[in-house]
Amino acid sequence: MAEVVFKEVAKRYGDVSVIEGLNLEIRDHEFMVLVGPSGCGKSTALRMIAGLEEISDGTISIGTRVVNEVAPKDRDIAMVFQSYALYPHMTVRENLEFGLKIRKMARADIDRLVSEAAEILGIEHLLDRKPKQLSGGQRQRVAVGRAITRKPSVFLFDEPLSNLDAKLRVQMRAEIGKLQSRLKTTTVYVTHDQVEAMTMGHRIAVMKDGKLQQVGTPLEVYERPANTFVASFIGTPPMNFLKASLKDDGATLQAGTFTLPVPESQRSLTAGRDGKAIVVGIRAENLSDGSRPTRGETARIPATVEIAEPLGHEVLVYARVGGDDMVVAKVDPHRAPSVDQKIELVVELESLHLFDAATETRLAA
Repeated sequence: MAEVVFKEVAKRYGDVSVIEGLNLEIRDHEFMVLVGPSGCGKSTALRMIAGLEEISDGTISIGTRVVNEVAPKDRDIAMVFQSYALYPHMTVRENLEFGLKIRKMARADIDRLVSEAAEILGIEHLLDRKPKQLSGGQRQRVAVGRAITRKPSVFLFDEPLSNLDAKLRVQMRAEIGKLQSRLKTTTVYVTHDQVEAMTMGHRIAVMKDGKLQQVGTPLEVYERPANTFVASFIGTPPMNFLKASLKDDGATLQAGTFTLPVPESQRSLTAGRDGKAIVVGIRAENLSDGSRPTRGETARIPATVEIAEPLGHEVLVYARVGGDDMVVAKVDPHRAPSVDQKIELVVELESLHLFDAATETRLAA
């Protein structure tokens, strides 16, 4: 068993708190992604698992063992860094062997493990080259291979794809996902890229200002964000937000100069809350100009087009509604409206997200 468990973990530097009260269970064989903006504490959490940062409060367990006082070399983990951290004077083979030699492993076992890792990653033909003779993607494979040879209980990845170009990032995240599926090693992966998080993780943990905001599968977090921060951070383009208040016994949302009916599925959350300030969230794919098929009950709101961004398969339309609010909608590229055109945007009501304006948390029973 190689689950990783944070219990009330805190990290402080003097009076500065980086992480407070972190509780998170990473399951055995799971691919968990820690995601959030720069400075949210995700890399610090990873480094505490590795033993590279001391824990101010709480405990971290790997398997059944609390590792707070365990040296990094004895935690049975392998870490892949953003900078690759390859030894430039060594060949690929020597880089892969280095950690195994330090552990005084038998020569036959070293050769076997290096060969296995090289075959898995398709770098057998690179074993006699030095890092300067490799591309960025090849160097990243070597860094991953060095982790594989150790056969650890836990893999730790600290933004390993940040230095790669866009096309290579797509390729490498697919390869890392396939690798984890094949090896079934518990994996903790840190990134600020929500696309990486959504495409790679079995579950994702969204962090902000050192606090855990939400944990769930990518689809759960996308479809039911716990608060406005998660809703805005997960998804491209970010979710639209409109300020509104409830009226008609919670059946209607007054948003600027227009109204929207509260969908039947959420009436139990809004009933009897007239006058309550609400933040209405609408994703761009649930907002169109009527040129695309819609699902379920809809409503229409007047809008003025300000920007149209063609993306080939669709056009992102930035439009002003209800006075000062700006929203983004996805429309058919063959029927895209022009700038300054007056249009009606179609809202899929069952896809509305309602948040308490004061707490910014999702309305719940």
